[in-house]
Amino acid sequence: MTQAPATSKAIRRQHDREIVSLALPAFGALVAEPLFLMVDSAVVGHLGTPQLAGLAIAAALLSTAVSVFVFLAYATTAAVARRVGAGDLQAAIRQGMDGIWLALLLGAAVVALTLPGAPWLVDVFGASETAGPYAVTYLRISSLGIPAMLVVLAATGVLRGLQDTRTPLYVAIAGFTANAALNVGLVYGADLGIAGSAWGTVIAQCGMAAAYLVVVVCGARRHGASLRPDAAGIRASAQAGAPLLVRTLSLRAVLLIATAVAARLGDAEVAAHQIILALWSLTAFALDAIAIAGQAIIGRYLGADDAEGARQVCRRMVQWGVISGVVLGVLIIASRPLFIPLFTGDTAVQDTLLPALLVVALSQPISGVVFVLDGVLMGAGDGPYLAWAMLLTLAVFAPVALAIPTLGGGLTALWGAMTLMMTVRMSTLWLRSRSGRWIVTGATR
Repeated sequence: MTQAPATSKAIRRQHDREIVSLALPAFGALVAEPLFLMVDSAVVGHLGTPQLAGLAIAAALLSTAVSVFVFLAYATTAAVARRVGAGDLQAAIRQGMDGIWLALLLGAAVVALTLPGAPWLVDVFGASETAGPYAVTYLRISSLGIPAMLVVLAATGVLRGLQDTRTPLYVAIAGFTANAALNVGLVYGADLGIAGSAWGTVIAQCGMAAAYLVVVVCGARRHGASLRPDAAGIRASAQAGAPLLVRTLSLRAVLLIATAVAARLGDAEVAAHQIILALWSLTAFALDAIAIAGQAIIGRYLGADDAEGARQVCRRMVQWGVISGVVLGVLIIASRPLFIPLFTGDTAVQDTLLPALLVVALSQPISGVVFVLDGVLMGAGDGPYLAWAMLLTLAVFAPVALAIPTLGGGLTALWGAMTLMMTVRMSTLWLRSRSGRWIVTGATR
């Protein structure tokens, strides 16, 4: 009579070990990524205000371009993990190579558009006459690193699918260190100005891509997987990624609408909104690390034809999401007297910030469930449902958010609308997880 609970407890411990072993390194790699921009900003900031303004505009364009293609990591993780679960490492790495070839093709296309279109893109962002030339310079040079950045995304997905999140952490740390040294050396040592910062980042990104390719190529040779581009495989990778592209674009639209609404509320409101958004993004890294673990683990279970194991780990990860959300919410509330003065000394901004921040803190458990189930369904390759669910969420959020200025609402109301958005996402993802329709076993979906 006592054996079943003990067995259940042992299974939970096994799941916990797997989640932690994958999520902790993934969190470190996720946090390392935005440090690239922080280093560039710190170095370029000492050149002058126009240079820093130009960097801000170019960086916004670059980050948008790259974030659109984050499906290269997500779709590749799920596809590779399924084949790992099926015990076919050769096919897993071959699938990963298809994702890497797709990344190179997409990167080349983006570069071909960005190089001639950089002045127009900078002008659309409303750059001043003094900042504009610096933005164009940084954007054109940095765009040369986009293929490497996309290869890093795809190769990261390969390693995550292979249940390896440590190598991406080591590569991210090495890339950050190299970027910092190159930026200082090229900007000040070689006296290249903002162009030196851009070249330093490109070189660091190419080095990261090269490191990933060495790891993947060695794995391919070890398991006899072909490295040649395969048109059918690349096309399949693109088809698997297309729904996730729709999901990502819909989510970006939500964030853009929220910022546009905050701007219409007033200067204090948009300043407070940016502070909250930065904090919200930081908590998202922690929750996304658990989601990445979910992608890898769920894909492996489904590839191994273990539907019950996938259900069990899904339930356990939802518990992790809730607990993590509660912890993050408590930390936000407890630490607010410390970090709010670090961001602003303006009492108007602080007064606007505080009630909205409490809404964000209380909504963290909802975010925890959303991130986890998002990762579970990505790991299952359930991209089409994620796309439709996010489009529905956007359709609910947009009119509510856009009506806030008209109805006299403030920043707290806007973040109430953001909480509504996350609640809709949670509802759609929860219904899908409960239905069991995401559970499709086998080496391919």
